Amino acid sequence: MWRKYSKTAAYASILIIPFLILFFHPKNYRAAGLLDAVVRPVGLLRGTAFEIKKLFFYRETYDYYVRYKKLSEILKARLIMIRENALAEDRYENIQSFREHQNYASIVANVIGRDPSNWNASLIIDRGHAEGVEVGQPVVSPLGVVGRVFEVGHSTAKVMLLSDPAFAVAAVDERSRENGLLTGTLQGVLRLQYLTDNADVKVGDTLVTSRLSTAFPEGLLIGQITDVQASVNAHTVECLVDGAVDLSQLEEVIVIKK
Repeated sequence: MWRKYSKTAAYASILIIPFLILFFHPKNYRAAGLLDAVVRPVGLLRGTAFEIKKLFFYRETYDYYVRYKKLSEILKARLIMIRENALAEDRYENIQSFREHQNYASIVANVIGRDPSNWNASLIIDRGHAEGVEVGQPVVSPLGVVGRVFEVGHSTAKVMLLSDPAFAVAAVDERSRENGLLTGTLQGVLRLQYLTDNADVKVGDTLVTSRLSTAFPEGLLIGQITDVQASVNAHTVECLVDGAVDLSQLEEVIVIKK
């Protein structure tokens, strides 16, 4: 009887030892092989041993999953940062190239906010009196006209966008040389006004700032005419204009010093 129990205990310990090794060291493949060797003579235990190995190898696989998931998240964050830096460098190069081809002094400012009460018609930049920013100075981007400064603090300023109804600039049709006054509207679209009813303006024509403008240098891109309409109140025509600058995507602007 004693021999029978001792034999059972010995066999159980042989079975338990690789089990414990797998529990504390799930990557120990020798222990898995030992477990196979132990249960091979006893066919009934083969299924149990197989399930035990699946359990601990699943634990190992899950550990790998957690580890590589964290690594993937870190790499994604780094990739986003690299892309943002590359985009910022491209914008900076475009701005520097634009400034190099202009014959007036200017400073670069970052867009740091927008007025919640006037979200689509103004923005806030991180330059002010300390950097020489003054009320009335034109604000542009390498793509064209943005607006003008209308309020200045020590280190920040507010810019009225050209889509604001209070904004106005003298504009000229680059093809026909017809002059008019470009303004914003309550709907945020641009309108070219004060054209005679026989004015030579067409859909697709490009508008630039006119030499008649007292605020902006001549020849800055404004946008393209998208529609020509007859005015209901006078013998004139008006044009709807698609601005060259996407005002919702501005991150940096150029303030032109007078």
